[in-house]
Amino acid sequence: MLKLGVNIDHVATVREARYRGLGHGEPCPVMAAKISEAAGAHGITAHLREDRRHIQDRDIWRLRESIQTRFNLEMANSPEIVAIALRLKPHIVCLVPERRQEVTTEGGLDVIAAEKSLTKTRQQMQAAGIEVSLFIAPDPQQIEASARVGAQFIELHTGQFAEHFYDTEKCEFELQRLIDGAKQAHSLGLQVNAGHGLNYENTKTIFRVPHLVELNIGHSIVSRAVFVGFETAVKEMLAVMQGYRSPA
Repeated sequence: MLKLGVNIDHVATVREARYRGLGHGEPCPVMAAKISEAAGAHGITAHLREDRRHIQDRDIWRLRESIQTRFNLEMANSPEIVAIALRLKPHIVCLVPERRQEVTTEGGLDVIAAEKSLTKTRQQMQAAGIEVSLFIAPDPQQIEASARVGAQFIELHTGQFAEHFYDTEKCEFELQRLIDGAKQAHSLGLQVNAGHGLNYENTKTIFRVPHLVELNIGHSIVSRAVFVGFETAVKEMLAVMQGYRSPA
């Protein structure tokens, strides 16, 4: 069964637009997480960015106390955030690149360039009982480096696929990269998640990618929830994801 991890970052984005710096406000990302779990989500994802633009420290602690399924903390490989993760002990961390000027995470990690520091962080997390995923583009060299780091998971960046979804030729090219990347990762013993830009229209196409364990989806669910409510939005995405069978 293909699992759904609901990213609740943009619930906090809406809150921070009105209540930034106040230590309270609405909508509540923890409530969104609870509703998502009750609706059938298999896990909750939240990104504690270094600039704290949406999720705040208080959110991740409340999430850790509240979540009954699987808590995935997205994070930069920075000393401050690593130290927080080691105290928080989420079920899994997904290490992602961060740039202050970006609106959202725009690309995959350069695992090759940061292999030594990522390996150290992986060892620290593993010693604390925390699984590690690396958010990477479907690039053969980056996948090989991820295996050398010793991560249990990679999360394939589906942003280029999503961006070119309406351009048949480019979409097919990006989809094939994801297919090849998933096959390579699986052959190296890595488990494969995917995310970024997935929505109610393009997710079915991702079914061509083999060996997928989980999709992490946020913006599309939050956007849909504006019109139908969070519970319905999550259930609708779960319905879209039904029937996935890993291709050979």
